[in-house]
Amino acid sequence: MGPALVVLILIYLGIVGLMIASMWKIFVKAGKPGWASITPFYNFIVFLEIVGKPTWWIILLFIPPVNLVIGVMLIHRLSLSFGKDKNFTAGLLFLGVIYCPLLAFSESRYVGPGGKRQASPVQS
Repeated sequence: MGPALVVLILIYLGIVGLMIASMWKIFVKAGKPGWASITPFYNFIVFLEIVGKPTWWIILLFIPPVNLVIGVMLIHRLSLSFGKDKNFTAGLLFLGVIYCPLLAFSESRYVGPGGKRQASPVQS
């Protein structure tokens, strides 16, 4: 059983590394520092900024039944923030290990919090 356990641990570490790299890249695409994605609690604050929600929503993530609903809403806002639709949200929810790297390493562009394009400065 020893070699099988080593293989499972290596697969697990590979998936964790892929997800860390993906979230780092997503934060960078959104104009935030990549290191913020691996900083406990601060990553939630920055994530809320990326999706356009107030920072006090972090409290909602600590209320057990509410955190599931808020989590789904935040994932949906993340996909909207990158110009994706509800189908991509379903992919992030159910196949996150595939769709998170897809969002990070594809040509997806950050369009603004919640999918609202940032107003560009008026040029004269």
